[in-house]
Amino acid sequence: MIEKQTLWGQTVFRIWLPASDAIVKIPGSALNPIREEINPENERHRISYIATAAKVADLLEGSINVRNEHLLLAPMESNVIPLPHQITALSRTMSGDRVRYLLADEVGLGKTIEAGLVLRELKLRGLARRILIVAPKGIVTQWVSEMQTHFNEKFQLILGEDLKTLGKVSSGESSTPWTIFDQIVVSIDSVKPMEKRRGWPKERIAEYNKIRFEDLITAGWDLVIVDESHRLGGSTDQIARYKLGQGLAESAPYLLLLTATPHQGKTDAFHRLMKLLDTETFPDIESVSRDRVAPYVIRTEKRKAVDAEGQPLFKPRRTEMSPVSWQQHHHLQELLYKSVTDYVREGYNQAIKDKNYHIGFLMILMQRLVVSSTRAIRTTLERRLEALKNQTQLIIEKLDNYESLDSELESIYDMDGQELLDELLEFHVAALENEVNLVESILNSAVQCEQAGPDAKAEYLIDWIYRLQSEENESDLKTLIFTEFVSTQAMLKEFLEARGISVVCLNGSLSMEERIQVQESFRTKTRVLISTDAGGEGLNLQFCHIVINYDIPWNPMRLEQRIGRVDRIGQRKTVRAINFVFENSVELRVREVLEQKLSVIFHEYGIDKTGDVLDSAQAGGIFEEMFTAAILNPDNIDDVTQKTVDQIKQEIRDVRERSAIYGISDEPDLHAAERLRSHPLPHWLEQMTISYLESHGGKASRKKSWWNLLWPDGAKHTKAVFNSRDADIFNAKLLNLENPRIRGLALNIPPIAAGQPIPNVQVKDLPENIAGYWGLYEIRITLSNLQIPSSLRTPHARRRFLTVFTNEEGKVFLPTARHIWNGINDSELSVTGTLSMDDSKHAFERLREVAEETGKDIFSELMQEHSTALDKESERAEYAFEYRRKSIEKLGLAEVKNYRNKKLDEEISTCQRDIKLARNVIPDLRPLLIMKVGKGAKDE
Repeated sequence: MIEKQTLWGQTVFRIWLPASDAIVKIPGSALNPIREEINPENERHRISYIATAAKVADLLEGSINVRNEHLLLAPMESNVIPLPHQITALSRTMSGDRVRYLLADEVGLGKTIEAGLVLRELKLRGLARRILIVAPKGIVTQWVSEMQTHFNEKFQLILGEDLKTLGKVSSGESSTPWTIFDQIVVSIDSVKPMEKRRGWPKERIAEYNKIRFEDLITAGWDLVIVDESHRLGGSTDQIARYKLGQGLAESAPYLLLLTATPHQGKTDAFHRLMKLLDTETFPDIESVSRDRVAPYVIRTEKRKAVDAEGQPLFKPRRTEMSPVSWQQHHHLQELLYKSVTDYVREGYNQAIKDKNYHIGFLMILMQRLVVSSTRAIRTTLERRLEALKNQTQLIIEKLDNYESLDSELESIYDMDGQELLDELLEFHVAALENEVNLVESILNSAVQCEQAGPDAKAEYLIDWIYRLQSEENESDLKTLIFTEFVSTQAMLKEFLEARGISVVCLNGSLSMEERIQVQESFRTKTRVLISTDAGGEGLNLQFCHIVINYDIPWNPMRLEQRIGRVDRIGQRKTVRAINFVFENSVELRVREVLEQKLSVIFHEYGIDKTGDVLDSAQAGGIFEEMFTAAILNPDNIDDVTQKTVDQIKQEIRDVRERSAIYGISDEPDLHAAERLRSHPLPHWLEQMTISYLESHGGKASRKKSWWNLLWPDGAKHTKAVFNSRDADIFNAKLLNLENPRIRGLALNIPPIAAGQPIPNVQVKDLPENIAGYWGLYEIRITLSNLQIPSSLRTPHARRRFLTVFTNEEGKVFLPTARHIWNGINDSELSVTGTLSMDDSKHAFERLREVAEETGKDIFSELMQEHSTALDKESERAEYAFEYRRKSIEKLGLAEVKNYRNKKLDEEISTCQRDIKLARNVIPDLRPLLIMKVGKGAKDE
């Protein structure tokens, strides 16, 4: 109470509220005097709440644990239980100040989870606010979904077509579409810079690059995450994707590059990738040695990955090739296959002769279509016929959009079958002189074939579904079917549903919400999911263990990615993959010879699959050439496959000899995982929340293994739990530190003031010889004169918690004080009464004196931490501004460059001012709990 005023018969008090450090005016009628009497039950819950909340707050402040390590908060705050190798990755990432790493775990080990953990840890420590995620087009929606599901982090997906609209929304000189949101996901190819484009003047290209590239990399990011980052390596340092990588690397102080295939023996491309992490450490190819690379790479191999109990994370899978035979009633389909194959051979040879490479690719794609389904080849031939009939002399060449033919081919090999088909059908040029008549003839055959009845593979599929159902002894067995083409997908859906089997479909045209609905339907009630490769990207289907590859992509990496949708962390059964291929076909002969020869090599070199040495685009090129050569010359299959095998064998040798990353593999730390898994934080949160509600007019009702909570303001949480494992088991709502109410209970602990009654408390498990006065205090330092918000990433306040204890003779025992604090959290306590007003004041003053004296060391530690943090902040800012300056200097337009340099100078000046102001701090000592404990704490 600071001041009392009486005016016209009304009394008003000016009151200082220590909890918020605010002064307010209150009418006298609203104030009640402090009373010595307290409600023992209420007080018991209040003590429990404050003692536990201080434990949680102490953890949030990053107090050092017994092993002199900072506890990792992100694993305890996420909705996912991290595996040992993921905790090891997070621990290594956060071990230094410069968080710039290559996360290179093998496929299926959860690099997305690792990146999310790092993201959360940086945010919890106040080191990151603006975050950019860059990923291939097919998995951007999955990133948005997984960040929301596992970490409650909302990211805005921005597509290329969104930029025009967002440009109108953003206003102000420095505002761009990239500054509207603090957390953004974009696709790699939507933001890479463009060198040239047919029909575009330089001004239009410059404007395109400014909006998509330059504004993006100068938007002031704290953390950039790039998935499938090996794509940034490029074939030269002039490739657009590498230029994008350079811009992204210079746009943020913290950088995570994610890839399962970082090297593949290409030392120059790998050097460019490592240079993105640290230009000084990797100035040239010679600098890329294993010793230099190791500190920047975090990599776990599947064979080393274990679960929390130390058991292998992955079970062996069963893969089998299942030849499909043409029966007598499939004679028309067999004839169709042969006629399409003849058309492909003739058309491809002519297209290559005429240097119409895109038409050559289309011809080869026809072979994959006829193998897929009659519907697929029929619908494609209809589109091809329409294109040929509308043929013009002007061929719309797209090569101008690419830096080189190699880049064009790499982009094509990255596409799935449906995407490639849609791309290639845009080219209206004939491969053969009489192609219109030829296509019409084959199209008629395809129509007759469809009318004759189901495809041989479709009938074979239904037999397999029933066979698997019997073998697995599951009447409602979940089956994942993959096809390359949407038309085959539609045919299969009609075919299976007509036979009483429930089906849902996934393809690249679905929105994120539609994808989620389809996955949920498959998980809960639908028996079959039919997916294209684009639809399958990013799927997590561990609840299914059967994969049928209805048609097989030529690139084995795509096959591996398909099976990887179910062969993932959390899969409890042995995965079965059945690959359909026609008997007496070129494809079957190639695969039989190839798989036999590759198995010998893989055994010899101790690797599991092609993906261990080749990335997707690289493998795509090798196997596309092999199948093409085999189809064009089926009598030469042995020579063609041997050439491919020799090439892969050489790639393996190159990786072993030249790869700086070969042999680097982290050992998962089971003990660290167990420490986090057994940490009492969930128990503390539960005790803190329940105690708060019971002491502040709320209500907590225990129902089986969860709680129904009613908050003092009327808000409700039904079926709430505080442990993520319980949330999964009981399908309950998880309440953790992500919840603002729960977090607020820990961060806004109310202090007490002199004159408040001090309770007598008995702690059940406390030794009888312990009796005296115990206090809990918060030691805090806050920044003075600093404008909020400021440019600093360091905390604006730091705090630690101090416990003190004096016996009845006045001697101080600090270890006993800590023991009592733990006892309050772990044991039953009872409130037997209160001290008199005079005794309460005396105890308050005595304990404060003890807290001031014993708190000096903690205050000094806080000051040292603060000073060190400011020094690091200064280094971080200088480092970040240096990167920003480099990126600005690369801008083309002088006026834009000058403007952005001026704005950067202003930011630097502001940052330097804030750091200087932050050197001045205000200390505070806040009493939170004071009580008399032990055998002498009887009702007085």
